[in-house]
Amino acid sequence: MSHVPHELAEEFPDDVEKLHELKLNNAHFAKLAEEYHEINREIHRIEAGVEAAADERTEDLKKHRLKLKDEISAVIAAA
Repeated sequence: MSHVPHELAEEFPDDVEKLHELKLNNAHFAKLAEEYHEINREIHRIEAGVEAAADERTEDLKKHRLKLKDEISAVIAAA
């Protein structure tokens, strides 16, 4: 199991500048990115053993993170 955080800049390495610009100029994108960041950090803490969570909770968080990543990807593609 990977304990590497899935930061947006790592997930979209070719769009780092676009990510920054969208965070500054698109309120919806900024909200998506913040929610992704919060969930991503929680998953990372669970996987690193810093926080305890049931397997079901962890899987739900991962599914939500994937949904957010898909939405973020769509916004990036449309920009």
